[in-house]
Amino acid sequence: MKTLTEFKESLSLEQPINDLSVQLKSLWYDGKGDWHQAHAQVGKLTDKKSAWVHAYLHRKEGDIGNADYWYSKAQQIRPKLSLEEEWEALVLQFL
Repeated sequence: MKTLTEFKESLSLEQPINDLSVQLKSLWYDGKGDWHQAHAQVGKLTDKKSAWVHAYLHRKEGDIGNADYWYSKAQQIRPKLSLEEEWEALVLQFL
């Protein structure tokens, strides 16, 4: 999978494609509307990439304090993008 369009098309599948990174699996589940499964993918990981996705998920949840904590762990700043724009930017970052 190489493009955002291909990633979005994969959301019609029952399960994520096996060779996705943990970050992309998390974003895939989020794209399917399963926030809890998305969070389960990255919730216990501490690397910068996972922290960035984790931050986005908490921003989406509305827990801005927790989101900002994870953005700092990812060495990122909370973006002034819509949630959809951030989701797409993250997918593109990790493809």
